[in-house]
Amino acid sequence: MRQKSLRFAALAVSFGLLFASCTNLVQAKSVPDVAVSAPIALQELPKEGQETYQLILQGGPFRYEKDGVVFGNRERQLPQAKRGFYREYTVKTPGEKSRGARRIVCGGEEPRLPKQCFYTQDHYTSFREIVKTP
Repeated sequence: MRQKSLRFAALAVSFGLLFASCTNLVQAKSVPDVAVSAPIALQELPKEGQETYQLILQGGPFRYEKDGVVFGNRERQLPQAKRGFYREYTVKTPGEKSRGARRIVCGGEEPRLPKQCFYTQDHYTSFREIVKTP
């Protein structure tokens, strides 16, 4: 009887450990990794980034057709928000014939009054929040 009791206890502990590790795995997958690096001051953006930022606040005109479209945050690199919160804008890259890899992504209810803007120079692999400094 004692052996059955010990086996049952060992089995219960094993299942408990297995369940706990599965719970941790599920939790790890459900919490997205937000890849926002150290902030960048507006004045530190490349000249083209500063120009794009000013155009965002003015409502355009934008050079590229896709500027101002909804950014889906499929990479989950930015803080989670409802669909339509983020919009993306091209930051021209000198010498590049296509749109290049640089973007500003802003979030907010009103595109001209963004709550937060982020800069990426590597096509959404990493982001830096744009901050205005005095």
